This record gives sequence, structure tokens and C-alpha cells, in this order.
Amino acid sequence: MEPSTAGEPARFHGNHTNKHHSLHSQLHDHHHGFLSSTSILIIIISAISVVLALTIFLIIALLRRLKPSKNGGGCRDLSSCNTDKFIAHTIISFTSSPDVNGGCLYGSNLGHKPPSKYKGVQVFTYRELEIATNKFSSSNVIGSGGYGVVYRGTLSDGTVAAIKMLHREGKHGERAFRVDLLSRLHSPYLVELLGYCADQNHRLLVYEFMQNGSLQLHLHHKQYRPLDWGTRLRIALGCARALEFLHEHTIPAVIHRDFKCSNILLDQNFRAKVSDFGLAKMSSDRINGQNPTRVLGTTGYLAPEYASTGKLTTKSDVYSYGVVLLQLLTGRVPVDTMRPSGEHVLVSWALPRLTNRDKVVEMVDPAMQGQYSMKDLIQVAAMAAVCAQPEADYRPLMTDVVQSLIPLVKNLSSVSSSGSSRFMNQTSPRPM
Repeated sequence: MEPSTAGEPARFHGNHTNKHHSLHSQLHDHHHGFLSSTSILIIIISAISVVLALTIFLIIALLRRLKPSKNGGGCRDLSSCNTDKFIAHTIISFTSSPDVNGGCLYGSNLGHKPPSKYKGVQVFTYRELEIATNKFSSSNVIGSGGYGVVYRGTLSDGTVAAIKMLHREGKHGERAFRVDLLSRLHSPYLVELLGYCADQNHRLLVYEFMQNGSLQLHLHHKQYRPLDWGTRLRIALGCARALEFLHEHTIPAVIHRDFKCSNILLDQNFRAKVSDFGLAKMSSDRINGQNPTRVLGTTGYLAPEYASTGKLTTKSDVYSYGVVLLQLLTGRVPVDTMRPSGEHVLVSWALPRLTNRDKVVEMVDPAMQGQYSMKDLIQVAAMAAVCAQPEADYRPLMTDVVQSLIPLVKNLSSVSSSGSSRFMNQTSPRPM
């Protein structure tokens, strides 16, 4: 009986243990199943959240990318800017230049490195041009005018350049800062734009350096050696080609609107190039004889119809060219109140005399000392007369002027080989 009594507790203990293990196993399985479904639910919710977050981020990024293109600014660099939207008469103004509104060009305050090129021209920092001109030293000043001061400078690559610092006040400097227009005009008869600076509030234009300065200096300042007849003819042809290019070889046509001797620059070989397009207008502005425009320019060079009504056409430049031809012939300035009565205005005084051979000879610049061809002189006088006609319709196209001057310039080479007798005027010029 004792063994039997001892085995019962053992069986009871074993059964109890088996039941306990079975219950624990069921609870474990139930708990494991519960954790698995919860984990799956958490993973699904997390994945959905990540997808939604990525979608929202992409939408915001897309909206930010599209917004600047609608407003015309905000591009990070030139490669992402739609430069095709620039039109030929775009003016990068002081208050809305790309470096201020979004950094399309650059701004030193934005921390962006400036691009090296913009539409084929160099982009300079203000610091670079300050170094080039020795901190804009007064000893490097080579000119000044209504738009600003021009300095001679040496760029980092050794290139000598003319650096024009534009006035910040008023609209003169803003009007002259026409990078888009200037970068599109490429001709051997126009002064080349090398680059510009739009660093914060600074506006500077960098041009090729013209060693012999302006035609104005050589015609009207006694410290300069007088220009001979051949040089004057070549200058007249170079200027005519410049205006021909602007009027007839650009689309749309460009009207210079401020063509004058001080805007005609001479290189080391006295070849003429036209500069300063601060007042230039495009024929696409619907001003070519259609709508009057504000009268801007220099007294003495303004065409009568433009000065009186604001009607501006390419023929307005032709009139200004006629005035320059008269200056080359006579050595006089367009307006000189120190002259006797009736001679104050060059065109008014000269026009009645240009068809009279004897009077033309009397008009010739005495600085040439009679060294000119009479035949050439009469032809140039006739050209000046027709270009400076009061009626715009009677003025020629610049192409016609170019074709008239080419034979005269070609003859200069034959004259140099045959001697100077062709340049001797048989009638001594009378003092003026």
C-alpha cells in the first residue's frame, strides 16, 4: 500500500505539470499571434506615412521650382535660366536686376560664385574691377559724361580695357546698362563689350580699349595732331558701316539715337568704331515713325522731325551722320555761339554752301592745309548735304552712303603710290 500511496502524488504532480506546460504553451501561442498582427499593422501604417510624406515633399519642391519661372527670376544659375525670354531691348535695371531678385546673375551677399560668362561676355565682381583700375584712381580716368565715368584698367589676364562706372542716381545709368542689347551687337565697326559687373548696387560696363580716344578730341582739341584727309575719309566710311549694320543687318533694326563725334572712338590705327548705346531704340518698339518717343540726344545732332515731334526713325541717325560729315569737312562743332551771327548752328550755315564749289572750299577745315582731293571733297560735301536734309524722306539709306564712300577710300591707296599731288587743292583755302 505504501508504494501505491507514494505513486499517486507523483502522478498528480506529473499531471499538474503537464497541464501547466500546456496552458503556458497556449498562452505563448496566443501572445505570439497577437504580436505578429500588431507588428504588421504598425509596418503598414509606417509605410503609408512615409509614402504620404514623400509625396507632400515632392509636391512642395515642384511648386517652389515652378514659382520662380512664372515670376521670371529665382534661377540658381544661368543654365537653369530661360535666357531665350530676353528680348533685344531688355534693360537690366537698378531696382530689378537679377542679382537682387533671386540671384540669377549673382550677388555677393547671397554667397553664390558668379558665373564666368553671360551671353558670351565676362561677368566681373566689383572687387576685380576695383583692382583693375587701382581702386578707380583718378589718374586712370579717360572720360566722363552723363552716364558715368570711364576708367582705363588692366584685367587679370593682362587685357587693357575701358571700364565705365555708371551713375547710380536717376535713369541715365539704368538706361546705359543694356547688357542684353550690347551682347547681341557684334560688328568690327562697333566697340566690343567685354563684360560687365552687376555686384549689388554697382553697375559697370567693360569695353575694349580704343587707344586714340574719341573723334571729338582729334577734331576740336588743339593738343592733338590734325587728322589728314585720308584718315577722315576712312573714319567716315567706318561710321557709315556701323550705322548700316545697326539699321539694316540687325533684326529688329537698332536706332542709335545719340550718334556724335564723342561716341566715335579710334583704335591704334585710327579705325573708327561706334560706342555708347544708352539711348538706342529698337524698331520693334513701334517707334519707327508710328508713335512719338521722348526726345533724348545731343543738341546740334538731333533731326528736326525728332526734335520737334518725337518722331524717331533710322533716318534720324542719318541726319546725325550728316552732321558728323560736316564736322569732318569743316572742323567746326555743331553749335558754337562764339561764331559770328548766322554761323552758330553748323547745319544751318553749311547747307546753302554745300552745292557751291567755291564756298565748299572756303568751308574746309584749315588744319588740313589744302591737302585733299577736290573731286573727293565735292562728293563728300554732296553726301553731307543729302544726309542733313530737313525732310527725312529725302535722306539716303546708310547702305547708299557706304557704297558712295567705298570708291573714295579705295582710291586712297593709289594716291599714296602716285604721290601727294592729287591732294593739293589748287585754290588756297581762305581763313575761316
